[in-house]
Amino acid sequence: MKNKLNLFEKLSPKYFYIFIGFTLTAGAFFILSSICFVQNKAEGTEQAEGFQKIFSPPIPGKVDFAGENVPLENFDVYERIDREFLVNTYWHSFTMLAIKRANRWFPVIEPILKKNNIPEDFKYLAVIESGLYNAVSPAGATGFWQIMENIGKKYGLEINDEVDERYDVEKSTEAACKYFQEAHELFKNWTLTAASFNMGINGVERQLERQKANNYYNLNISEETSRYIARIIALKEILKDPRKYGYYITSDQLYQPLKTHNVEVTDNISNIADFGIKYGINYKTIKIFNPWLRDNSLENKTHKIYNIKIPDKGTISIIK
Repeated sequence: MKNKLNLFEKLSPKYFYIFIGFTLTAGAFFILSSICFVQNKAEGTEQAEGFQKIFSPPIPGKVDFAGENVPLENFDVYERIDREFLVNTYWHSFTMLAIKRANRWFPVIEPILKKNNIPEDFKYLAVIESGLYNAVSPAGATGFWQIMENIGKKYGLEINDEVDERYDVEKSTEAACKYFQEAHELFKNWTLTAASFNMGINGVERQLERQKANNYYNLNISEETSRYIARIIALKEILKDPRKYGYYITSDQLYQPLKTHNVEVTDNISNIADFGIKYGINYKTIKIFNPWLRDNSLENKTHKIYNIKIPDKGTISIIK
């Protein structure tokens, strides 16, 4: 005790009071923390250690597809929509990539839809079909619009061992527009038109007749197609206002549009790599900008006109 008293006696009054003040403050903080902890335990708060709050994403009071009202007052419709808001809000990797890719590809798709008098909301079909990526399904559906070979050929796409225009965003969008025009001419309804892109025109016709219905939302159909429109609507709202749903992406993190110019080709290309070298780019770059070229050469016996995209200077950096 004597040693301890000697220690305090050696302290100047200034440092003595600082020591006393620090001790009292630390004690008060400990007491208040203990009270808050006990109070939180008693109230059963959801902020348990190691967990974060998870919110149900907001659904607008009124939503539409292509200007056609979505009847949220119907509990079944509301819950289908709610499910897709939940799934796509918290499917972070897919939705984040969709937001980034949309910045590059929507400016390509939108003018084509407009030219063909297709509502702009149809661009979200490409989002849910492929994530705005040249995907290939196990069934063989290919490209941004996931077009089957027979459907692609029906609407004017060239598909063979060397060329597959389902991989060409512009041409496949044109083909999709022809489908939408045909379906809308039959159904006179954009929601049914969109649903038919998933289950086929004949499939929708059969179910409308079988169920004596004239509205998509009154149909009892497969889970895939019943979720189809709901998912379009959810991603439409999320992509329109990403921050509302927790996605904070700066403009420099978005994928930027690609600047290119076309080189017209009417003859054979015996070697794609050599063709690229002529324009100062490599084989990989040719394939990135022209994924519809499916082989290492292009045999063009009929001298058909092909436009091959070449990136503008500065668009892509070639690794030396």
